[in-house]
Amino acid sequence: MSERVIELSSAVAVLASPREIALEDWTRFRGNVAEILGAFGLPLDTPPTRDTPERFLRALFDATAGYDGDPKLVTTFPTEVTGAVEEPFAQVVEGPIAFSALCEHHALPFVGHAHVGYVAGERIIGISKLTRLVRLYARRFTVQERLGEQIADTLVRLVQPQGVGVRLEASHLCTRMRGVEEPSRTTTTAWRGVYRDAALRREFLELAR
Repeated sequence: MSERVIELSSAVAVLASPREIALEDWTRFRGNVAEILGAFGLPLDTPPTRDTPERFLRALFDATAGYDGDPKLVTTFPTEVTGAVEEPFAQVVEGPIAFSALCEHHALPFVGHAHVGYVAGERIIGISKLTRLVRLYARRFTVQERLGEQIADTLVRLVQPQGVGVRLEASHLCTRMRGVEEPSRTTTTAWRGVYRDAALRREFLELAR
């Protein structure tokens, strides 16, 4: 069997339909953005700022493209390893994978890097697909904790691996631009399957660093 397409449940949201916004709705949104930006002090009658509401709206739409899904993720391949092996926990680790996301609490960005590792079962996924997987969920309104869990759970559904490890490290503008106004970095992890093994987690984290 050279290639197989795995059918995923709708809950995985990998095969979501592209978003469509009617022109009249987009025009109304642009007007609302212009009103807010103008009220907050941005002059909208200068050559550099005249199109800022449209650019802002387009940038926000592009930054949330993860809601459109990514059908390329469902293509997987048979594992290259068959039969018994001496090393039961031969892991694949990809990273650092750069990502940018929008915090659902303040709609401000958080930016960082992900490392994704897995121990294959009967299927593997293309290395580039791990980057696609991270960005599928990062390009949404989310929180860092959920982002790691979604990456791990979707990889489990895609290839049914023996285990998955995900490490995210990010800087949040909601703490730099408001509130405590303090630069910091937040690290979160998610573990599945054989990554209950402390030695495997330690190896993964060493590779991630």
